[in-house]
Amino acid sequence: MRCINNRLTPGSPAQANTIDDLKGDQSWRIFRIISEFTEGFDELSGLCDAVSIFGSARLAADHPYYLKTVELSRLLSEQGFAIISGGGPGIMEAANKGAFLSDQLSIGLNIELAHEQKPNDYQNLSLNFRYFFVRKVMFVRYSMGYVCMPGGFGTLDEFFEALTLMQTAKAYPLPLVLFGTDFWHGLMAWLRSTMLEYGTISPEDLDLISITDDPHEVVDIMVRHRDWKNQQRRSSQQP
Repeated sequence: MRCINNRLTPGSPAQANTIDDLKGDQSWRIFRIISEFTEGFDELSGLCDAVSIFGSARLAADHPYYLKTVELSRLLSEQGFAIISGGGPGIMEAANKGAFLSDQLSIGLNIELAHEQKPNDYQNLSLNFRYFFVRKVMFVRYSMGYVCMPGGFGTLDEFFEALTLMQTAKAYPLPLVLFGTDFWHGLMAWLRSTMLEYGTISPEDLDLISITDDPHEVVDIMVRHRDWKNQQRRSSQQP
């Protein structure tokens, strides 16, 4: 890419069609960002006790982790939790499906992408975002817990974002669960053997992460955290 008069110019027509956010007037972009924040806050302001489930858009409906996600979402719904996903196919669809079929609030925070992102049919509250950072604020602000099923870079992004916010005390503690030991054990081993060994993280940082293959264990983690949060609310309201 080359800069002309301090404006980035895409290097090819394909890039121009895909990275349209690098064009246009900067001030108008600010208004669009504000409008996305405003809509998100307005639509989700009454939401409480919601669990966000992340995972790959590429796993088909017959994949074992898709089926586990539907089961987990259904179990969480039965305990009164709303479910939030990224709104797309694969694991996101499975998360919304479990809640939708259980008549629980099923929320999709959709993102405009050049590929992979097609809104699934199991959302009874659907929001659309152009900007990843606005969408990520909504996940953090309105989620009581995170579950990361097997996924790609987007799932890792959400996982490490939440982990960093809690590590630096920029967000209230929330359960951060990695589901699927076969998938996640390599990452956890690297965190322990490399990052911890080099001293770039502390041992207590790893205490922020749970890893399991059992949907019922995830539900227990979320219920215990909800009970703790309710106790904190009651304590803060006492004179």
